[in-house]
Amino acid sequence: MPRRQNEASGATRPELAFLSIAEAAKLLQRKKLSPVELVDAALEQIERLNPHLKAFITIVSDRARRGARAAEREISRGKWKGPLHGIPITLKDNIWTRGIRTTAGSKILADFVPKTDSDVAARLARSGAIVVGKTNLHEFAYGVTTENPHFGCARNPWNPERITGGSSGGSAGAVATGMCFASVGTDTGGSIRIPSALCGVVGLKPTFGLVSVEGIVPLALSLDHAGPIARSVEDACIVLEAIAGGYPKGAARPDYRKLKSNLRKRFRIGRPADYFFDRVDAEVRELLEAAARVFQTFGGQIHEVAMPRLADALLPATNDIALAEATHYHESQGYFPSRAADYGEDVRRRLEQGQKILAVDYLRACACKPAAEKEFEDAFERVDVIVAPAAPVPAPPIGRLDVEIDGEKETVRSALVRLNRPTNFTGHPAISIPCGFTRDGLPVGMQLIAPRWTEARLLAIGAAYENATDWHTRRPPLV
Repeated sequence: MPRRQNEASGATRPELAFLSIAEAAKLLQRKKLSPVELVDAALEQIERLNPHLKAFITIVSDRARRGARAAEREISRGKWKGPLHGIPITLKDNIWTRGIRTTAGSKILADFVPKTDSDVAARLARSGAIVVGKTNLHEFAYGVTTENPHFGCARNPWNPERITGGSSGGSAGAVATGMCFASVGTDTGGSIRIPSALCGVVGLKPTFGLVSVEGIVPLALSLDHAGPIARSVEDACIVLEAIAGGYPKGAARPDYRKLKSNLRKRFRIGRPADYFFDRVDAEVRELLEAAARVFQTFGGQIHEVAMPRLADALLPATNDIALAEATHYHESQGYFPSRAADYGEDVRRRLEQGQKILAVDYLRACACKPAAEKEFEDAFERVDVIVAPAAPVPAPPIGRLDVEIDGEKETVRSALVRLNRPTNFTGHPAISIPCGFTRDGLPVGMQLIAPRWTEARLLAIGAAYENATDWHTRRPPLV
């Protein structure tokens, strides 16, 4: 592929694809870069890499180029809308987009073209962002590998024989490889944070309700969240600002320009003594412990926090809730069981399991929520954020059903969901940030969890960690 160079920025096309949103926004605002150049750079990456990586279900090249030309005209007339104006992004393909098909990764919705935008898509359109495509996902967001039987298995850009994680696997793979500058995914049991950790990018699950899920094909409504996937905390903050709804009175709204000023000189990092560091791969544990020590170099104080009742409060509560709510949705739409044969085997099997959840099981599971919330709230009386692995293992090989941790076998699904679903249950914001690589060159993600509505503080602490390290700047070998 020819390496054309942008005269204003001095960057070649592949280099343009890896500008941060903040960097690109400055160049666009000053008219030193065109949205057309950014969109072309992203589309070239898609053309080169997507046939193998399967990050996309739908690519809208012509529509994106039209949007880029329109953004160029607006900016040239002084009508700059903000840092996402003219920036190429993607949306997970369970998020409704007017005029662009929204399959939810399923044969059942293969030809569904919404007539209206989701709230997320509408907000991004108002910000001037340009959608270049819809990304691959585990069918109906009901899995953690993005091994999709209908649209192909998404492959990890750090090792294409490994999974991207899921269910927002296509989004994380696209962001990591410069096929877009950011994406919006959904997270019901870690589906933003898991693929972000396994693909070496940043993924944020905001406070429950901060980002509307109106117009998103649901998995389990009481656990569903939507949020950004990006290559840096700053970029994730920029996307969050565009898609977020209102904050309660007195809560600080995130502002990417204030990430440094929002960082306190002294802050407290909680290292859980229970649950989050149980059954974690030795390399992952080593990198997490090293990452925690980095905080001490810029004001972080490490405190051990006890969360002894968390496992009892969570298991099997969240699993019963997800099973019951997912099956109820698919039955209510007439998809299941009438079209059971059209589902992939794993999703069909879980929908069948959901039919067996009794009302008393579901209500008992919901009643566990206050105990889980109290475990976090008690910890947050002592610390500002909690540190934990985003995934207890690096990306497993495609097709692998089980992993072994500390001599114990566990299903891939259970391992990857286990450390993420607590905050889907309680609604606390959580972010995955790259914190190192295994000896095999696979990324590892650090999860930071914060009190509700404190995204501004969470992002400030995460950005400070990034400024002290360079893990988030590394690119997969194939790009």
